[in-house]
Amino acid sequence: MRIRLVLAALVAAAAATAAPDALASSSTAQIAGLQVALRAQGLYRGAIDAIAGPETVAAVRAFQRSHGIRATGIADVRTRAALGPLGRPLFGARTLHRGDFGWDVAVLQYLLVRRGIDVPINAYFDGPTLRGVRLLQRRLRLPTDGIVGPHTIAAVAHRSVALAPRRVVRRLVRVHVVLAGESLSSIARRYGTSVRVLARLNHLDPAHVLLVGTRLRLPTGAKARSVVRTRPVAERIGSVASVRALIDHWAVYYGVDVHLVRALAWMESGYNNALVSNVGAQGIMQVMPSTWRYVETSLIGHGVRHDASGNVRVGVAYLHHLLRDFGGNERLALAAWYQGERAVRASGIYKVSKPFVADVLALQQRM
Repeated sequence: MRIRLVLAALVAAAAATAAPDALASSSTAQIAGLQVALRAQGLYRGAIDAIAGPETVAAVRAFQRSHGIRATGIADVRTRAALGPLGRPLFGARTLHRGDFGWDVAVLQYLLVRRGIDVPINAYFDGPTLRGVRLLQRRLRLPTDGIVGPHTIAAVAHRSVALAPRRVVRRLVRVHVVLAGESLSSIARRYGTSVRVLARLNHLDPAHVLLVGTRLRLPTGAKARSVVRTRPVAERIGSVASVRALIDHWAVYYGVDVHLVRALAWMESGYNNALVSNVGAQGIMQVMPSTWRYVETSLIGHGVRHDASGNVRVGVAYLHHLLRDFGGNERLALAAWYQGERAVRASGIYKVSKPFVADVLALQQRM
């Protein structure tokens, strides 16, 4: 019954703001925006699947209790307002452009993935999302301007809208939804394939982080060798405090802009402390083991516990070090974070680093 009430509340809220022609098919998809907002608070670790299951409802209640809101499990107007920039606006309430950030962008990304267009679900209208929108528009024979207005909203929201004819052979495609703590290498081992094959099939860079909820296409004939079990949520996040609270605490402690740290952590891991990249970067801030040792020995002077709080502390301490070494220049500090301090001093910002730097700085203004 409670799940039905959550769905009813979201539908009612959407009815007040979303475009009428998009509402019929997008009302339940709004839950994807809720799940991304809850994940940013460190409360939800499930897949971004737009299903208001028990884990989603429990996360809503936990958020409401922590903000002094009656814990109904319903994402009402007051709850969404408390979620901040990720709690608004609902999908269909505005035209979306590159650089936009919020609930509706997360829903857009979910709907694109549902149509088989691989984009990150991070609530930020970035370059990959722009390319995904243009691809959809091209398939539907809409103007390929990358702008998500009423026609594109209706097209992406309605499953019944037919794609333009394509000369392809239809076949069943197996997918794997990424869980907390998984990496390309662990998924490859599970399905008896290789990182290279998975990366090529899904157009991924193996060096980049793998977000929870990402849908990975699997090679033909791939079969799971074993079931991967994850630790309980409370154990995975390592603390009852939200990830965002940890970020804010250590940002203030080291005198680093809170919004910059929030944006960096979101781009690196989606606030997922269980994430381990294929190159060994760990946790919320995606800290390499060598960087962790450097921070302990040269910047802090003692060991730091390997939990969520320690991960954020090490990451923020290192970012503070980079900002100081580059005279407070955030662009150079972020580039050094991404490609290495020595490389920035020797060659400037690499071309491959520029999108990362630009995305973090854009998110800084919204988080």
